[in-house]
Amino acid sequence: MTPTQQARIRQHGLRACCFALLIALLSGCAVVGRVDELPDGRYRVLRSKVPALSAEQQPLYIRQASDTLLLALSDTTPTTQAVVLPAGQHSTLLSSRLDVDVFTLPFKIRPARSIMPVQLNTSFNAALYLGRRLDLYHLHSPRQRKKRPPIVRDTGLGYGAFVGLGAAVINPDVTNQQTRVAEYEGMVAHAGAAFIYDARVFNIGLALGADHLFGPDGRHWIYQHKPWVGVLFGLDLN
Repeated sequence: MTPTQQARIRQHGLRACCFALLIALLSGCAVVGRVDELPDGRYRVLRSKVPALSAEQQPLYIRQASDTLLLALSDTTPTTQAVVLPAGQHSTLLSSRLDVDVFTLPFKIRPARSIMPVQLNTSFNAALYLGRRLDLYHLHSPRQRKKRPPIVRDTGLGYGAFVGLGAAVINPDVTNQQTRVAEYEGMVAHAGAAFIYDARVFNIGLALGADHLFGPDGRHWIYQHKPWVGVLFGLDLN
């Protein structure tokens, strides 16, 4: 078996494992985004039919106590108002913060270049992500039985930048026949921008980046500093 055939077998095996893991996680997440209660923190009210909430124009520190929201100017000031959530009402609150995560990139899609068609690369890649995290908390009060706590769902979104290290298969076909080695896995550094969706069980995102191949073949590599599209994936360990 040639080195090229061995590399292709490894790529197909890794690709199958990545897709199998993603399907397993998706199938086991029937309550994606469901949280027990609203976390204490600073929020902006985006939408609400509760007059006391809809009138708020500035971010407030909010704590939940069963079916009541306790509003304050900060986490160190006393409660300024207690708002009881009426039955059958829906409110949306926004929280934002900085987010730092470590992700893997299961695959990169490289556009066609030179003699090479569109490539789906599954070599190992890891990334450190830094960005802005936005949490949309949806509070829905049950219509029956008053004084029940609302159902709380969290939709986590984020945008930011990433840097990392990975590997790429290098052979004569991707170096304009300049490499002296039949085939090897070169070390690359990558950077770019990403959009993240957090399902609280796992994080997944769409990435746009470029690679830098280390070593003498970098100047001949047809993908050097060329854009690619990929997927960021990681488990939520918080």
